[in-house]
Amino acid sequence: MPRKAPPQRRGKPRGPTQARRRLSRQAPAIGDEFPGTVRDVAATGEGIVEHPGGQVCFVPGAWLGERGRFRITGRRGRAATGALVALEAPSPDRVSPPCPHHGHDDARCGGCPWQFMAYDAQLAAKEARLRQALERLGVAEAQAPIWAAPETLGYRNRARLRSDGERIGFLAAGSNRLAPIDDCPVLTARNRETLAALRAQLPEPAWRPRRRGPLTVLPIDDEQGPEAVTPNAPQAFRQGNSAQNTRMREWLAGSITDLAGRPAVELFAGSGNFTDVLAAGGCRPVLALDSAGDAIATLQTRGLPAVNTLALDLFTETAPVALETALASAELLVMDPPREGLRQLPAFIRRAPRLSAIRYISCDVATFARDLEALFDAGFHLDEVQPLDLFPHTPHLELLATLSRPA
Repeated sequence: MPRKAPPQRRGKPRGPTQARRRLSRQAPAIGDEFPGTVRDVAATGEGIVEHPGGQVCFVPGAWLGERGRFRITGRRGRAATGALVALEAPSPDRVSPPCPHHGHDDARCGGCPWQFMAYDAQLAAKEARLRQALERLGVAEAQAPIWAAPETLGYRNRARLRSDGERIGFLAAGSNRLAPIDDCPVLTARNRETLAALRAQLPEPAWRPRRRGPLTVLPIDDEQGPEAVTPNAPQAFRQGNSAQNTRMREWLAGSITDLAGRPAVELFAGSGNFTDVLAAGGCRPVLALDSAGDAIATLQTRGLPAVNTLALDLFTETAPVALETALASAELLVMDPPREGLRQLPAFIRRAPRLSAIRYISCDVATFARDLEALFDAGFHLDEVQPLDLFPHTPHLELLATLSRPA
């Protein structure tokens, strides 16, 4: 029996309590200051503070449990952005940042937003974010302890510097403005030498943006010196932390020891960072795919045994159809997608009836959780997810997942 709607009360004046509630739901004005406590840390790295009116506010440079005064600085969809005005109860894990260019305004480098926190606290925040996602899926028991980076400074093997022809730096926090730097302690020693050599070339008219164009990009890589830097040139993908990338490769090698002789498909193979691990592990044959034709061309020149390659845009609706023959015989799927994951993953899985093992390397917790749901629907079980800290002092988290499906 349908429920009756409650009778409407017309013409009754609002009482003072109702009026206050209505006002409290209004969005606070830009510049408003308010007291608050950080209730969580967002995936983007900011502290989450609730305005007295109920609106969520994202505040860079604020940590879980800290209490202070905050100021509204802008809007982000239905939420607000804010700034820390005064810290009244700091976290016991606060530390002095090791870089003088660290900060959270549009004049400071935005590359390492968590340098103000002790490393153990950073790791705990990353583990907590993953745990929340896995708990929502009912598989939190699959989470392994995080693999910390062996070095929290001097690890970054590549970077994209910016220049206006007069100065060199990185993008300022939350903007496209240049934040000039003298040095960068997260860069490897050779990259720091390259940075110093580039700074010595200033002023450099060739690096000035055309009219009001974007800042000139100076890509650096510790496999090359300053003489190889080509302004605005694209960089082939390479994991930015060599020590942690070695650990990822070792993880993959150890996870496929019982899959020698099995056919494998590798999505988002790039120039073969994991492909040679599959070949060395005895997977036969391996079809390695990527949308970047130059990366696939590089992979082809390596001549890996039993490895076939194909340049294919894996985000198109026709990609699963184009791979139907290879997927029909595949028993192992390895994938290392960009941040957006692979939304059309179910279409690939439907064409792989013999698929029994998946190794999913992810760089985004949210899209990883979304793709997990699709794999659960296809009968897969999450055996383990190994979090790994690829970029200390940032909210970035790498995930190494092992999934299986019974025959």
